[in-house]
Amino acid sequence: MTETSEPPYLRIAADIRRRILAGELAPGDPVPSTRRICRDWGVALATATKALTTLRSEGLVITRPRAATVVAGRAEPAPPPARPPASAPAPAPEPRAPKPGAPAAAADRELTREGIVRAAIDIADGEGLAALTMRGVAARLGVAAMSPYRHVGGKEELVLLMADEAFGELTYPDPAPEDWRARLELGSRTMWRLYRRHPWLAQLHPLSRPLMLPQLMVHAEWMLSALDGHGLDPVTMFDLHLLLYSYVQGIAVNLERETQAQAATGLTDDQWLDRQAASMRAITTSDRYPVFTRTVTSFSDGYDLDLDDLFEFGLRPLLDGIADIVEGRREPRNTP
Repeated sequence: MTETSEPPYLRIAADIRRRILAGELAPGDPVPSTRRICRDWGVALATATKALTTLRSEGLVITRPRAATVVAGRAEPAPPPARPPASAPAPAPEPRAPKPGAPAAAADRELTREGIVRAAIDIADGEGLAALTMRGVAARLGVAAMSPYRHVGGKEELVLLMADEAFGELTYPDPAPEDWRARLELGSRTMWRLYRRHPWLAQLHPLSRPLMLPQLMVHAEWMLSALDGHGLDPVTMFDLHLLLYSYVQGIAVNLERETQAQAATGLTDDQWLDRQAASMRAITTSDRYPVFTRTVTSFSDGYDLDLDDLFEFGLRPLLDGIADIVEGRREPRNTP
């Protein structure tokens, strides 16, 4: 019977552990983030997270709030975990919330809902929303796995609290610009900055199921107020507000998907495109797509997709179209 190969997360942890013990990474130095691990080792986010959790449990690394995971101060590390046998049981499921009235541990009494939400945001920012678990939040805060449940009912509630907190990080000037277009531009760019800061925000909900969050409503109020007072009917005002919101969210959704695709495939964007070369040649050498072929083969130095540039490029014509409606040069909808 052949020996079971070592799980990828243990190989990754062993490599980082070797660099720490050899002095290549000194106390206070950042260790590879989960996203960097995904890229360099070609593993999924869950595997990368498990590798760092292993090092954290050994006391070799610590995670600073709103900062990177760094090498801990010099201490005698715990021995690395033994290789699990082939018959090792499956990982334990996410713990359930404690029963009402269960006694609270001392560490739990030091927790706050705000601290839990902030730790969860840090995980989602650094590792993606898919890596977020209640157990992971507890590990980051150094408390028992059940402790966060005494302040937050579960992951679904936690994600809503995270989103409300994140949407409230940027506010608007008072007084507001008088020009309606300047206000819409500011509102759109503010939302883009929030999605840039927290890419997971764009993944949370479809347009048809909006989040009823107070801080998100601040942004909706700003955009609707810019459109108010120009003779638009309520349906048109809301249509234009949703059009702008979905435009920003629609581009921002690719921020997180970009990282997810890289983690799932282990390939950078350039590496993935290189693997599509044969398929691209088959398309551009056929006669079925003449305009596409002429366009893509005319790029003098290739085509670099920059989401920030694309956002800015599309915002101007979108606002030009809204201006036609606001200023009466175009009917808002084709009425039956």
